[in-house]
Amino acid sequence: MLRFSASQSVTISVPPQPLSIQSYLSEVNRLVYALVDEQQVEVLNPNLFRVKVRPIRFVGLSLQPVCDIKVWLDEGTVRLSSDQCYLEGHKSFNDKFSINMQGYLVVQPTSKGSQLRGQANLGLGVDLPQAMRFTPKPLLEKTGNSLLNGILITLKQRMMRQLIKNYSAWATSSSAVQLSRLP
Repeated sequence: MLRFSASQSVTISVPPQPLSIQSYLSEVNRLVYALVDEQQVEVLNPNLFRVKVRPIRFVGLSLQPVCDIKVWLDEGTVRLSSDQCYLEGHKSFNDKFSINMQGYLVVQPTSKGSQLRGQANLGLGVDLPQAMRFTPKPLLEKTGNSLLNGILITLKQRMMRQLIKNYSAWATSSSAVQLSRLP
């Protein structure tokens, strides 16, 4: 069994808005939709989401990962953890494959307002098919770790763009609705 891993951290400045980022993140689904396109997500319950990742190409194989991701609020920190993961269309390969993802996002006050700080860790274990066992292990490890790191970088970049954009739109429209309700 080969094991691959990657980790990415993020710090995002939060622009001042009429409503707090904590209020926005209290609905944990907002983080999921900032990480992946809504069309890739199936809501299983308010804290459990099935995410179908875009196909990944690895050493001649095309793989379609599907992960159930738990997302919850824990004392002001949004946490996420993979629950069940499998490769769509590769039933025989699924018992030789495991993915583990852990992450968090927390709001921190700064002298200039607030910032979001977070980290994600991604691990993959795989028992390679017989034909691929002749590939040098260091080459496979470098390729696998690089692939996982690329996935996390893509998620990080998307979150950095989408989360603040979505938060700003939400805060503006929600505060306008609240103001319209005032007598």
